[in-house]
Amino acid sequence: MINTEKIEHLIKELLEALGEDPQRPELRETPKRVAKMYKEICSGLEEPPTNLIKVFKEKKIKCNLESEIIEINDIPVYSICEHHLLPFFGKANIKYIPENENIMGLSKFARVVDYFSKKPQVQERLTAEIATFLYDNLHPISVQVTLECSHLCMMMRGSRAHGSITKTTFTCKSPKMEIQEEKEEAKN
Repeated sequence: MINTEKIEHLIKELLEALGEDPQRPELRETPKRVAKMYKEICSGLEEPPTNLIKVFKEKKIKCNLESEIIEINDIPVYSICEHHLLPFFGKANIKYIPENENIMGLSKFARVVDYFSKKPQVQERLTAEIATFLYDNLHPISVQVTLECSHLCMMMRGSRAHGSITKTTFTCKSPKMEIQEEKEEAKN
């Protein structure tokens, strides 16, 4: 559970440590606003809501590995680097090959990305958590998640790598997909 009272107290101390006066009229409400913000942007630390996803059966989808790829692109990502507590942001692209007629409502992909993004972490782990969650709950033949993000910890400080993009990809495959790939490799 996120302790907003403790966050407020710590922000007051931070302002004082920076040489600011937390009682200055412009800063008086800042600790409360920051605590409320952290409660929102770190809500992924709480248990996921029960309605995070819904899997449907779609009888018209008869998958073969070459023709039934579903792609959802440019899902917004906003998260926090756990090393410096600065934001990173960008987009998520998700591809999956359904199995057993299982598909998911498209808006649920954005909901999954949003939920897992809302906590301090590294981008590599976030990519893997999203892919693994989708694989474990959607049971596809394969799922691949790619995140492309800009990190303020790289842009505002340190190397000051303005305009840099970090790209991470994580793939989960069923044994069915691995067998198919082995057959294709054997042909070559």
